[in-house]
Amino acid sequence: MIFTDTHTHLYSEDLAEDLNEVMQRTLDMGVERIFLPNIDLESVQPMYDLVTSYPKNCFAMMGLHPCSVKEDYKEVLMKLKAELDSKDFVAVGEIGIDLYWDKSTLGIQQDAFRIQIEWAKEKNLPIVIHCRDSYDEIMEILEAENDDKLHGIFHCFSGNTAQAERVIALGGFYLGIGGVVTFKNSGLDKEIAPIELKHLVLETDSPYLTPAPHRGKRNESSYIPLIAQKLADIYQVDISEVADITTENSKKIFGC
Repeated sequence: MIFTDTHTHLYSEDLAEDLNEVMQRTLDMGVERIFLPNIDLESVQPMYDLVTSYPKNCFAMMGLHPCSVKEDYKEVLMKLKAELDSKDFVAVGEIGIDLYWDKSTLGIQQDAFRIQIEWAKEKNLPIVIHCRDSYDEIMEILEAENDDKLHGIFHCFSGNTAQAERVIALGGFYLGIGGVVTFKNSGLDKEIAPIELKHLVLETDSPYLTPAPHRGKRNESSYIPLIAQKLADIYQVDISEVADITTENSKKIFGC
């Protein structure tokens, strides 16, 4: 039984002191496939270092997180594009729009999102989308840009059933389900229940959004089975079926 964490920031400073122990716990729990989204220029090297240390397990993406989109975003994007062109990556991410922290940057976030979508199309790579308080803004761009090259993951999906169906209707998109589904009052379990497992992938977003019963503590990829078990309960299947289906979905998305 092999699990896949399609979105984790294990290279984060929050895990630096005991990263090897975290990785060993992760592998011991059967989480053998670990996908790392980039955040900004500073996160590039730590991400590379982790992939170098665990080349059979860790896979890198390249992109600029919407919260890192500042006035100099075009210059930063040029540097990240140079990285994207210099190595093999499995996706363009983590990209998108975040209006929770700063609504004033919406215009430049939209521009950066569109630019990075074009990168993905040029290289036939999936995109991994960050969407916080910005579902309508994200969908407006995705529906305008949609074609047979556009595909990827709606990271940390926490919307309702209708929103999930709208994402799936794009074709080629999967919903990333993480620790939020284990939260007692999130309601996400009921919203995704009508959505088939073939549309879902697992993620932790470590070190954030730690699943129950560890909520409030630092998250890590070894907690993926907790999320998988919650999905097994929702769909009334064995956890091995969740592992198999979601891992196969990740292979379809990332091509590895």
